[in-house]
Amino acid sequence: MAYEYDEENVFAKILRGEIPNDTVMETEHTLAFRDIRPQAPVHVLVIPKGKYVNFDHFAAEASAEELADFMRVVGEVARQMGVAPGEGGGGYRTISNAGVHGVQEVPHFHLHILGGRRLGRMLPAS
Repeated sequence: MAYEYDEENVFAKILRGEIPNDTVMETEHTLAFRDIRPQAPVHVLVIPKGKYVNFDHFAAEASAEELADFMRVVGEVARQMGVAPGEGGGGYRTISNAGVHGVQEVPHFHLHILGGRRLGRMLPAS
């Protein structure tokens, strides 16, 4: 499947240094920064530096190094933010939206780490 990457999306601009961010962690392949509209006391966005539209695009086309680096950054950010249960935190949620039905607002793969309080149900029980 072909993915069309928008070079003008907000995360591409952040990666190019055109828009400032509140960096939590940065590696060769990944950037983590605080969300400008936090939905929880801890709300960090983790993005790959590569041009990936959504999770399935990233999973299919990223290098092994990019994949491993991204996952390690997510875990390390959870620890640094004090929300990782194995490190004494109360827990966290990771969310990645994809496409229209997933309500993806920025067409650059990103994962939200939310925590710092008890979070409500993700979707209503049916």
